[in-house]
Amino acid sequence: MARHLITSALPYINGIKHLGNMVGSMLPADVYARYLRQRGHEVLYICATDEHGTPAELAAQDAGLPVAEFCARAHDRQKAVYDGFRLSFDFFGRSSSPQNREITQEIARELHANGFIEERAIRQVYSIADGRFLPDRYIVGTCPHCGYDKARGDQCENCTRVLDPTDLLEPRSAISGSSDLEVRETRHLFLLQSKLTDEVEAWIAANGDGWPVLASSIARKWLTEGLQDRSITRDLEWGVPVPADTWPELAAEGKVFYVWFDAPVEYIGATREWADAAPAGEVRDWRSWWYEADGTVRYTEFMAKDNVPFHTVMFPATLLGSRQPWKKVDYVKAFNWLTYYGGKFSTSQQRGIFTDVALELLPADYWRYFLMAHAPESDDSSFTWDLFASVVNKDLADTLGNFVNRVLSFSRKRFGDAVPGGHGPGSHEPGEAEQRLGAQIAGLLADYEGDLEALNFRKAARSLRALWSAGNAYLDEKAPWLQAKTDPEAAALTLRTAMNLIHLYAVVSEPFIPTAAAAMRQSFALAEDAPARTAAWVSAEQARALDFLPAGTAFTVPPVLFAKITDEDLAAWTTRFGGE
Repeated sequence: MARHLITSALPYINGIKHLGNMVGSMLPADVYARYLRQRGHEVLYICATDEHGTPAELAAQDAGLPVAEFCARAHDRQKAVYDGFRLSFDFFGRSSSPQNREITQEIARELHANGFIEERAIRQVYSIADGRFLPDRYIVGTCPHCGYDKARGDQCENCTRVLDPTDLLEPRSAISGSSDLEVRETRHLFLLQSKLTDEVEAWIAANGDGWPVLASSIARKWLTEGLQDRSITRDLEWGVPVPADTWPELAAEGKVFYVWFDAPVEYIGATREWADAAPAGEVRDWRSWWYEADGTVRYTEFMAKDNVPFHTVMFPATLLGSRQPWKKVDYVKAFNWLTYYGGKFSTSQQRGIFTDVALELLPADYWRYFLMAHAPESDDSSFTWDLFASVVNKDLADTLGNFVNRVLSFSRKRFGDAVPGGHGPGSHEPGEAEQRLGAQIAGLLADYEGDLEALNFRKAARSLRALWSAGNAYLDEKAPWLQAKTDPEAAALTLRTAMNLIHLYAVVSEPFIPTAAAAMRQSFALAEDAPARTAAWVSAEQARALDFLPAGTAFTVPPVLFAKITDEDLAAWTTRFGGE
């Protein structure tokens, strides 16, 4: 089986992320990683908190904490939320790690040795009130392109255009709010992307045609506009230091690398953290995933559209310029934005539903399924409470949850706490209805697998829902509650078939709703070595046969898998969070 390296955009350290962040990177990466593991592939899913840069320093300042302590606490808080969402990272690291520092400095030295980093004198904004040069994110103002009045000096959050601080209208210090700014000369390192344009174009030409249009079009737009040499150092106290053995004067001035230079390197750094964290007796080879790995590793990145330029142009340029055989991405799965009633989710403005609050309202599976079923793949999609409730109630509570409950509850009432055998006098073998159902399930399963292989998550959710719906249609057709009155053996066959569907649902639903999937699996007291217990996935032949569970297998009726969202819930949540 293939080796799959998966990364999702690094969540920034300055606060708990909202649902838009979750659906735009980490959650789809987790669904894909879980699916691949179930299919027998070797998977390494790596993520980390992105901890350097201006917002980290500002957030620490607001919290009254040293920045290192603030980041350590924030990392733990974020990790707890992601655990709550059942994200199956193989490792969740930190960009402030010694491993990332070492690799970032190594790559910078290689770029310098190859003539792709240059020291330049530049004119930079200096705040008289703060007594310091202001890095780009320490300057806020009005975007000259869209008029957004809270644009940062590196990028406008509203229109996503990359900016320089001097582009801003009415600029002011993010520290003091002072507009008493002047431009002074200082020295910084520049990555000479212009010299790497042809190589980046060739790399995208060779790889980008297979990416979603959203990812490839953004990358090519950047190339069309022309790659500019960009400053990769900043005047900050917190970051990866410029190595003194290569740039002693800049190191003495306290220069650190720009967060967008070191953050993508953290994918490699976190993999090394994972290797260094191996338990006693286990050896993990991080370099085999990243170095000379083009022929052995399939690398997939997940990110929202505002991160695409950095991952498809700037980071590949960095790796190409290093002249080292670092693994570069094979497939970029880019997402549009999930909006909140048509407006942007925003961490800085605390608009929308944040992941920690979401888990206070409902368990993770509710959010996981809804977000994937309405993932913003082809266009932006909008979260509304009415839509959320409709999807939960129809798909999770009625279609799946009700099927599981009525099958197991009725079978226990009629036949006891074991899978009915149907092998007595007059017992029924699977007939035309079961054969038709098996063929239908096998076909729907193939659709579901194809959707997940292609990373089409909305389609995959529809295919999964169709699998659940097929069970309900079969149950309604056979009506075991009526069969039991006149032909108990026929009812036993119907219920046994339906229980096998529950087992199939438990297996194939795990990428989307892992907690409910585990509850369905655990409903059946299978022997430790029973094939149905140890099976990671369902083959087409098994789907057609629907004969996983031996007759007589004990079962329990699980608690309600999914509770319906009531009108009272909707009213309370709309009042609390806004819904207009």
